[in-house]
Amino acid sequence: MTSADRASMRTALEAYDQGKVQQAEPTLRDLAARYPKNYESNEALGSLYTETNDLPHALIYLRRASTISPKESLAHANLGALYLKMSKAPEAVQELQAAAKLDPANGATQANLGQALMLARQPKAAAQAFAAAAAISPDDADLKYNQALALYDSGSAREAGSILDALPQASFTPEMHSLAGDADEHAGEFTKALAHYEAAAKASPSDATLYAVVAELLRHWNWEEAIQIADYGATQYPSNEHFRMASGIAHYAKSDYPSAIVTFSSLLQADPNNALAADLLGRSCAALADGENTGCAVVADFAQRHPGNAVMTTYAAVAILHAPEHEQNLDKAAALLKTAIADDPKYAEAYLRMGVLEQMRLHWAESAPYLEQSIALNPTAPEPHYRLSRAYAHMGRSEDAQAQIALHKTYSQQAKDSLDARLQEVMRFVLNPG
Repeated sequence: MTSADRASMRTALEAYDQGKVQQAEPTLRDLAARYPKNYESNEALGSLYTETNDLPHALIYLRRASTISPKESLAHANLGALYLKMSKAPEAVQELQAAAKLDPANGATQANLGQALMLARQPKAAAQAFAAAAAISPDDADLKYNQALALYDSGSAREAGSILDALPQASFTPEMHSLAGDADEHAGEFTKALAHYEAAAKASPSDATLYAVVAELLRHWNWEEAIQIADYGATQYPSNEHFRMASGIAHYAKSDYPSAIVTFSSLLQADPNNALAADLLGRSCAALADGENTGCAVVADFAQRHPGNAVMTTYAAVAILHAPEHEQNLDKAAALLKTAIADDPKYAEAYLRMGVLEQMRLHWAESAPYLEQSIALNPTAPEPHYRLSRAYAHMGRSEDAQAQIALHKTYSQQAKDSLDARLQEVMRFVLNPG
């Protein structure tokens, strides 16, 4: 390169450093064209194009600079940062690892390497890169957060929590509180987790932070508080149904079935194809004690639109049984239950409900075979034993009736003593609202 061209390059680089991109670009482009093996002009032009978001041209010149001077850490660092910007994870990792090897004390390179490794789904390695960056800049709370996030994603929740616990509370962002809550929850620290979730929601009452509080309360069976916050979230974010769904689940979990039915039926009316709302409405209606509840009727419409679903067909029959007496059509309910049994001969609930229906007709002997089959399919369910004891008593089989009463008591006590399987089942809806 001639002395005149070197002077031109210095002028262009000074202009670039001052933010005068349009003034610097033509000179650097001309120099890079005439001196394709000159590192400085190619590196500067590539960096300029990166800053102006002309990524295809940036890639040409940064690749060229890296090839010209493979032992320049900056060349690999800038090329790696470009690949990261382009979401090309493998290429970014390769270049940034080369840059970090050449200059391990460069915090920006280590931080970018951590981001690239996260993008490449290598959180354990990313945590090491973020740790190296944090060691260089120990007062940078964002680097500590990124390290903790990488550790959490790699399965080291306790270590992630320890890093966050060491940060000054004043430096915590809502994202830090949310991550600390997740880490504490995995570590079994419910009280600490809830405090972090609440702090995140207070600092930034978004849909996500509010729902995290609701989910944490439900996860630990704090039904009343969960309902309060879920109902508040529903007023703030009415377009998102998961707050109302969570409120309904909390009502269901604490056996307030009428309130649960109101929530789930309204969700199903708003979205007639909402399979989750239909399922939970059916569960609530099935758990409801004998009596009227017009909200259950909505599930019948869903079942009619989804034939072949034994569960929903059974719930549709249950809805008829909970309709006002003058609207009850036991023949229709019986037909639905027979259809459910035909669709799934191993579905115990359908046999149970058929037995209940026959007893509503005072057909005690006719109810027994259905209840016996329900018990054969699900021996530990308490209600079929109770219903069968009533059938046997009316049939004059007093000893058999007493035996069924004993079994009902046994399985009812077991249900109380063990973790409620019904709640375990519905919790998957809470923790996966999407």
